[in-house]
Amino acid sequence: MATNDSINILNSAYLAVEYIDSFLPDNPLQQPFKNAWNYMLDNYTKFQIATWGSLLVHELSYFLLCVPGFVFQFIPYMRKYKIQQDKPETWEKQWKCFKTLLFNHFFIQLPLICGTYYFTEYFNIPYEWEEMPRWSVLVAQCFGCAVIEDAWHYFLHRLLHHKRIYKYIHKVHHEFV
Repeated sequence: MATNDSINILNSAYLAVEYIDSFLPDNPLQQPFKNAWNYMLDNYTKFQIATWGSLLVHELSYFLLCVPGFVFQFIPYMRKYKIQQDKPETWEKQWKCFKTLLFNHFFIQLPLICGTYYFTEYFNIPYEWEEMPRWSVLVAQCFGCAVIEDAWHYFLHRLLHHKRIYKYIHKVHHEFV
């Protein structure tokens, strides 16, 4: 009984998404993305795409999203919005933070990213363009993932402030402003 109810709910949600999707315009960037995606599939293996492609997308998006905050901290007008007013930023602190970030990204996150290929294979996640959901569904899924990741990050960060583990694991996070 419970399984049938959950299937009915998922079918209803799918129909609602399809109904809303029918009103949305086609994505004008779809053909260039399709060409690029098919080129990638023709020239790289699934392992290369899942591992090195994920790493490349991760690093580019992370550092590109960090650029505005990095620049703003050195603009005198923006300093009034700084939370920790008593801790000024210096290039030396930024360089140390950057080196720590690079270490974490390549020695902690890269091994985790290497599991992406095995994850996609285990759950039989297709790579073909024709199997991909429409752009509006991808946007909704990315938004949902962002909400889940943000909640996960918030609660994990609170847990890392527990007095028994803070000084061993998380203190280095608060070394940087």
